[in-house]
Amino acid sequence: MVENLEHLAKTMTLEQGKPIQAARNEVKYGADFLLWFAEEAKRIYGRTIPSSRADQRFMVIKQPVGVVAAITPWNYPISMITRKVAPALAAGCTIVLKPAEATPLCAIEIFKLLEKAGLPEGVANLVTALDPKPVGKVFMTDKKIAKLTFTGSTGVGKMLAQGAASQMKRISLELGGHAPFIVCKDANPVHAAKGLSLVKFLNTGQACISPNRIYVHPTMKAAFLEELKKRVTKMKAGDGMTPGIKIGPLVNAAAIQKVDDQVKDAVNNGATLVTGGFRMMDDNLAKGYFYAPTILDHVTPSMSIYRQETFGPVVPIIDYEDEDNLLEMANDTDYGLAAYVYTKSYSTATKFFENLNFGIIGINDINPTSAAAPFGGMKMSGMGREGAIEGLDEYLETKLGGFSLNC
Repeated sequence: MVENLEHLAKTMTLEQGKPIQAARNEVKYGADFLLWFAEEAKRIYGRTIPSSRADQRFMVIKQPVGVVAAITPWNYPISMITRKVAPALAAGCTIVLKPAEATPLCAIEIFKLLEKAGLPEGVANLVTALDPKPVGKVFMTDKKIAKLTFTGSTGVGKMLAQGAASQMKRISLELGGHAPFIVCKDANPVHAAKGLSLVKFLNTGQACISPNRIYVHPTMKAAFLEELKKRVTKMKAGDGMTPGIKIGPLVNAAAIQKVDDQVKDAVNNGATLVTGGFRMMDDNLAKGYFYAPTILDHVTPSMSIYRQETFGPVVPIIDYEDEDNLLEMANDTDYGLAAYVYTKSYSTATKFFENLNFGIIGINDINPTSAAAPFGGMKMSGMGREGAIEGLDEYLETKLGGFSLNC
């Protein structure tokens, strides 16, 4: 993957629309999972447990769960593949993977490299399909499949979990999110605005860890908004192969309609449109699904964008007065994937880290992910973890042996 980085990145940009530098970064991130789990495969340890009986010994070993079925999304069409394939192979499992129907070419290129690297035939298998339903049905019902792993929408994840439950298949799900981005009163508003501009518009907002509710105190809002607007209005949309492009297209017509509906609903219910708020049609952009980077101020809980995942380039800003109620406001969602907190106070950071009901918390950090770190959410954001030793455990069964020495 490292040797073929430029080819993989260009394939991703042409197929999915991600700006080329972001595509390069994703290829590197995807390669990290292969490197990390290749090393971690050496550390699949068992253990012995002392017994109260003198004639008894306990031994615990870890073994592969068996055949794994994997379904990956379109928004990160390379790194989400290696994040599942790498731990499965490290654990000793074989895997059958179905990529998103919108991005099969990236998956094909990765599987070509797996073959080129010498992976034995039949160990990693790729199934592409325009209609995912028949493949999903097999994944849920075939008894030979021991584990199902999925990254995608919460609705589809719940359906797969219900189907897998009939055979008690092992399952791990990385689903949607509705991340709060909390700017505490003691934070540097310019630093926070810079961080938000980078993480919110990652992949044009089409990321499960993308901030969806930005809580800002009125005393710092002017400075925060000034810096944020300055950065957002400079973002250029267009062909991802063009240098300097930061905003790519949304995935399809339904996605752009959803974003536009949320923005109009917010404005009609009292939100202030600071910038953006329209589909971009100039300079050949009408041929794609481009939505202008948008900032909404004075967003309230009555608006659909406050509750629904946007998956697009929209920043909804929410006022708060009392920091004591901020924790309750941030946790007021069915999702629990990622959250972000900007503060200069160690005690405040610790309070939010320990009490936010989210699986991943970025404290003054917009990139709290790594191949060596566990990734996953709580509540409707899924179950299980990917990456780190927790990600490897998802593909391992624990077996206990009780040995009597009286034989």
